[in-house]
Amino acid sequence: MSEPIDELRELTARFRTHLEARQRWGVVGVSARPSPVTAKSEAPVVDDDPLKPLPTPPPVLYDEGQVLHSARGLNALRGEMGDCQRCKLAKTRKHIVFGTGNAEANLMFVGEAPGADEDAQGEPFVGAAGQLLTKMIKAMGYERSEVYICNILKCRPPQNRNPEPDEIEACEQFLRTQIAVVQPRVIVALGKFAAHFLCGETTPITRLRGNLRTYHEIPVMPTYHPAFLLRDESRKGEAWADLKQVMAMLKNMGLR
Repeated sequence: MSEPIDELRELTARFRTHLEARQRWGVVGVSARPSPVTAKSEAPVVDDDPLKPLPTPPPVLYDEGQVLHSARGLNALRGEMGDCQRCKLAKTRKHIVFGTGNAEANLMFVGEAPGADEDAQGEPFVGAAGQLLTKMIKAMGYERSEVYICNILKCRPPQNRNPEPDEIEACEQFLRTQIAVVQPRVIVALGKFAAHFLCGETTPITRLRGNLRTYHEIPVMPTYHPAFLLRDESRKGEAWADLKQVMAMLKNMGLR
C-alpha cells in the first residue's frame, strides 16, 4: 500500500510547487483544463464522421510550473485568448490588439487601451500617439522591434472612453501573463491607468510620474501617455526626464 501513498505525496508536492510558481507571477486560480503532459489520453468520441480530425488541444502556458519565456509563450497566450468574449468590449471591437515587439525584451511599454487606428489594424500604438511613442523609443536608442508594447485592455472602448473596472478585471490576466512571459528588466507605464494598475496606487499621474515604483520586483517608471503629450506638448520635457531615468537604470544593469 505504500507505493500509491508515495505517488500521491509526490503529486501533491508537484502541485504545490506549481501553485507557488504561478503565485509569484500574480496568476491566481487553477485551470480546470488537464495538462497534455500529465493528463491521460482518452479515446476519441465516435461520431458519424470517423475520419474527421480531432480538435487541436488548447495552448499550454506553463511547463512544470514555469512560465514559457519566449515568443512561444506569447503565442500560446494569444491562442488561449481566442476570440475573447470575456467582457462587453467584444461586441464593439474590430480586432483584438494583443501586443507587439521582442518577446524577450529588456524594456516594456504598457498603455491603457487601443484607439481607432489600433482597433482597425490589430496592433498597439500605430496612430498619432504611436508615432510619438516610436520617436520616444528611438530617442532612447531602441527600435520598436527591440522592445515590447502592449496595453492593459486588448480591445478598444467605444469612442476611446476610459477603461471601466470590469473590463480591466476581465483583461488583466493577459497583461500579467505577458509580463511574466517577456520578463522585462524595466516597465514604462504610459498614462494614469497603466500606472495605477502596475503601481497599485491612485496618485495622480502628474505627481506619480518620474517616481520609480515596482511590479513584482520589476522597476516601473510611470510617465505621461503619448496621447496626452500630443494635447499638451509642454509636458514632453518631463516625459523625457522620466525616460532618461529608465535609460540610466538599464545602463546600470549592463544593458543599453
